[in-house]
Amino acid sequence: QVQLVESGGGLVQPGGSLRLSCTVSGIIFSITPMGWYRQAPGKQRELVARIRSGVYTNYADSVKGRFTISRDNAKNMVYLQMNSLKPEDTAVYYCNAGFNDEYWGQGTQVTVSS
Repeated sequence: QVQLVESGGGLVQPGGSLRLSCTVSGIIFSITPMGWYRQAPGKQRELVARIRSGVYTNYADSVKGRFTISRDNAKNMVYLQMNSLKPEDTAVYYCNAGFNDEYWGQGTQVTVSS
């Protein structure tokens, strides 16, 4: 059974930072592409960042230079470091796994507000 469990969300002021973590089980993690998506109220879910088994990453234009995705294959974990957060980053953030984005976590809320 594949499980993805996110943590690290919360309330942060504009300009602040948060680090999201996702613990994965039930798949061969080291070869599986991983990603972070987000969904804001009234909007479609969108890709934030994605990382393949090596060092290949891609980011949404809106987060380039502010967010960094990374993975620890020894711990079966993927991270999203979010810096210089803006109110428009407010959303539920979902961890994603699979060559066809087939596995999802339950989501963690990130709220950027003063």
